[in-house]
Amino acid sequence: MTNDTASTGTKRPASEPAVAALTEKNLPEAARIIRFAFGTFLGVPDLDTFWTDRDYAFGRHRAPHVAAFGATLDGKLVGSNFAINWGSVGFFGPLTVLPDLQERGIARALLARTMEQFDAWGTRHVGLFTFAQSPKHIALYQKHGFYARFLTALMAAPARRAQTQTGLTRFSALKKTQQEAALRSCRDVAESIYPGLDLAAEIRTTQAQGLGDTVLVEGAGGLAAFAVCHYGPKSEAGADTCLIKFGAVRDGPSAERDFLRLLDACEALAVAVGMPNVLAGMNMAHEQAYRLLIERGFRTAIQGVAMHKDNDPGYCRPGVYVIDDWR
Repeated sequence: MTNDTASTGTKRPASEPAVAALTEKNLPEAARIIRFAFGTFLGVPDLDTFWTDRDYAFGRHRAPHVAAFGATLDGKLVGSNFAINWGSVGFFGPLTVLPDLQERGIARALLARTMEQFDAWGTRHVGLFTFAQSPKHIALYQKHGFYARFLTALMAAPARRAQTQTGLTRFSALKKTQQEAALRSCRDVAESIYPGLDLAAEIRTTQAQGLGDTVLVEGAGGLAAFAVCHYGPKSEAGADTCLIKFGAVRDGPSAERDFLRLLDACEALAVAVGMPNVLAGMNMAHEQAYRLLIERGFRTAIQGVAMHKDNDPGYCRPGVYVIDDWR
């Protein structure tokens, strides 16, 4: 886009991006920009068919715990970003801009508005997932106080274990009063690994939008672990995949054993809903959990890096059994 020229011949500054809440009518274009931005970066030959098996725009926009922002130039949508609220923890993405407009300060404007949202929420720990091999991405986020920490591996394995286990429940199978009790128990599990971490809204959204289900693993003293899983074309999972969007195990002496039971539960869910593969995001700071995934046959499909505001480790530390996907 060229600068406009007034009748006097003096050049006027190029339009500045305007950032506001993303509207429902702009969702199809936002989804297209997401696909084209990532496809272009990854060198995909056919952008029109890239990522048509998943969604990162409609589901997040319609979730009550997500704030969606759109950037416009001269009234045209040119980029978007999504801020996700998990209680005391927040992350954002995908932050995308039309490939031919990526030097216009659009990403900076979207990021500035996103950080204002986290401040308004009072979010204690903020992070993101980005491409470890991209100095441009790393530099952008460093300007807002983010530091690159441990690599995050998106790891896949075939789903084979179909057997049910004692103490395994699917959130969708519970009655309303049981679901409310389960949400409180999930908060307790999350609280045991990081104060204020709360996945209740994520669990509710997954259920309400039909994006997948949440598996609940009982232990001797109550809920031992849970995992929010996506599958199907309306979700973020991708074709033939059960994505563990977030999974956590209660901190305690049985955490390793309960983590293996949680993996069993996710695999059994994948088999039950006809998904041949399980995808799990693993921050390598969780060294024990990472090694267990490798032992179970998980292999890295995509590798990125987690960046944390003010270099705060959050819950990314050894001895914590968490699976999460900050894409």
